[in-house]
Amino acid sequence: MRKKITLIGAGQIGGTLAHLIALKELGDVVLFDVAAGIAKGKALDIAQSSPINKFNINLLGTDNYEDTKNSDVIIITAGVPRKPGMTRDDLLGINLKIIKQVANGIRKTSPNAFVICITNPLDVIVMALQKYSGLPKNKVIGMAGILDSSRFIYFLSQELKVPVQKIKSFVLGGHGDTMVAMLESTEIDGKKILDLVKEGKVKQQKLNEIVDRTKSGGAEIVKLLGNGSAFYAPAASGVEMAESYLKDLKKQLPCAAYLNGEYGTKDLYAGVPVIIGSSGVEKVVEIKLSNQEKENFKKSIDAVKELFNAAKKIDPSL
Repeated sequence: MRKKITLIGAGQIGGTLAHLIALKELGDVVLFDVAAGIAKGKALDIAQSSPINKFNINLLGTDNYEDTKNSDVIIITAGVPRKPGMTRDDLLGINLKIIKQVANGIRKTSPNAFVICITNPLDVIVMALQKYSGLPKNKVIGMAGILDSSRFIYFLSQELKVPVQKIKSFVLGGHGDTMVAMLESTEIDGKKILDLVKEGKVKQQKLNEIVDRTKSGGAEIVKLLGNGSAFYAPAASGVEMAESYLKDLKKQLPCAAYLNGEYGTKDLYAGVPVIIGSSGVEKVVEIKLSNQEKENFKKSIDAVKELFNAAKKIDPSL
């Protein structure tokens, strides 16, 4: 029995998700969008590539929640993307309304699904989604850390002329300007990056610039595209999470997950390393942070709290 994967939102990320899932044959795909034509058109286009790419799954485009019934995995990209000059916070009011409708739809049709949220501002939207839907906290998760870590690793590889496969690193905290690059845990071909700084192989200032570029990685792409935001790397990140769940891979991945005391944080979603297996988020992995990292992580958590308070003002039911 093939798994059923519903993608809510058939924009650039939704379409790319559908394509990647088809190529990997992770399951049958339902592409849902309020604009039925876009969902149906993209589903049909990808389906027509199946004889060439030799995949065998069903793709359906729809604007009817009934078609998403009993999904195993739901990935949400619905919402408006950032426009140039727009902050993630500006998006909050618009996307909260959208996520409330989505959460109600999921609650009625797929209460047992593993739900991955990609809509920004990520940490607050995923928290609102969990509250609106009432789904278990270990089955609702946000995609951010994989993308931020991937950007960071890519920038490091370009600067140090080292293949990405030889770099280990990850990013924690809220998805946005306060994210925390874990420099203490960053290794280049088995060597700690901070040792490379001491040896003069990379300047601290250069490293700081790469961290800053990672923080504004999304904004850089928004500016370049002029109309739209990143979609290839975000989609690849969402697929990695879905695959770990569907195949019970128990991968350790940085995701926006619910914290209940871990990292000194309670009742809040934030980016931390988690193990994703067939029962959802199976464990929050606590990594020893340096004093500087602790301080940065706390700043990041405070920023998420502040934005969630802003969300509560918009919708007191949160």
